[in-house]
Amino acid sequence: MFKPERLREVVAEFPDLARRKKTEVFGSTSEKKIASVGEEQFSDHSLAIMHFLNSLPFLQFLKQLTRIPNLIPDPHFIGGCFHEIKPGGFLKVHVDFNKHYGNKLDRRLNALIYLNEDWQDSNGGHFELWNDDMTQCVKRVLPVFNRLVIFSTIPGSYHGHPDPLTCPPDRSQRSLALYYDTNGRPDEEVSDAHSTVWKARKGIDAAPSVMTIVKQGVRTAVKELTPPILLRLVKKLR
Repeated sequence: MFKPERLREVVAEFPDLARRKKTEVFGSTSEKKIASVGEEQFSDHSLAIMHFLNSLPFLQFLKQLTRIPNLIPDPHFIGGCFHEIKPGGFLKVHVDFNKHYGNKLDRRLNALIYLNEDWQDSNGGHFELWNDDMTQCVKRVLPVFNRLVIFSTIPGSYHGHPDPLTCPPDRSQRSLALYYDTNGRPDEEVSDAHSTVWKARKGIDAAPSVMTIVKQGVRTAVKELTPPILLRLVKKLR
């Protein structure tokens, strides 16, 4: 998708997220991964490509590709930035939060850029899209270097990397993640604001526990009721 040398510069700058203070470490039964917070983790080349991905030329490309007009980038990189999954890590199938926690815009698109050179099928980490009743994986994508995955954020966009990563211990699955919003969305896509909603694959996964469901509801309520300025302050202090 991009010039390989540009992405290799990003790979060279990719920080050791496990050793950084301003990261989000997820270690529940639903996800085991690490993500950076904001753009403070970016060095020069990473910053340049992330800013390009939020620029007008790339937004025009997304509009032409998806037919979604008036896309708005997220300069705060809420939920975006560097993502890393270590061996044994996973991200169960889910639907993402559908409202930006700060500006309350409607989240419409996810973009994932994979940074994994010489990635083998045996390493796992496949990105999966599942059907509405969670009985079938309808698309499975290997996270190879320079591959761009774009998909809609709608009520039925069930996706994830549900099986534990099987790559060698000295490797990890790395990616850049970006999200794009609009002010409003088509009527058929409207639903109540929610945080991440986890889904069990029928016949494979255990159903989410009652505690997980309660936590999801509490997390959504807190983010809906907390003023954006306080949310940003909390992230800066982490």
